[in-house]
Amino acid sequence: MDEVAAVPLHIAILTVSDTRDAATDTSGALLADRIEAAGHVLVDRAIVPDDVDMIRVAVGPWIDDPAVDIILTTGGTGFSDRDVTPEAIRPLFRREMDGFSVVFHQASLGTVGVATLQSRAFAGQTENGTFIFCLPGSTGACRDAWDLVLGKEFDSRTKPCSIVIHIPRLRK
Repeated sequence: MDEVAAVPLHIAILTVSDTRDAATDTSGALLADRIEAAGHVLVDRAIVPDDVDMIRVAVGPWIDDPAVDIILTTGGTGFSDRDVTPEAIRPLFRREMDGFSVVFHQASLGTVGVATLQSRAFAGQTENGTFIFCLPGSTGACRDAWDLVLGKEFDSRTKPCSIVIHIPRLRK
């Protein structure tokens, strides 16, 4: 039987928050720990306020960088007036990954119940092939997203396939 090798992805994390800083960003820290524990490469990590322009300025260089395969954002996906991550990121997509939201909500339903409805978690692919996954800001939601969905989706050994086959850098 042929064993598929683990392929490390290059991932950047953006925390969107008006209140968190490097010391209090537990969601970003959890994602960074999970990324490295899975054998992926944490390319960069940043924190910006809930502001459409600042979010786009932060992700722009990562989208343009062929060494960044995946961008994870945490925060700004709720329903308060300051939650603007979907408004900032969706216009950058060539394609939306509708299934991510569905699977995330199914997984989250098992841990937080119907409170999952209060999240606008989503994902998609930019024009140049970079994938962006936008997660809620709570540490529990990021744990659910990684442990129940993304950890498997980002593992090249996941059968029948993982997102790795769609990363342009890895197809060359």
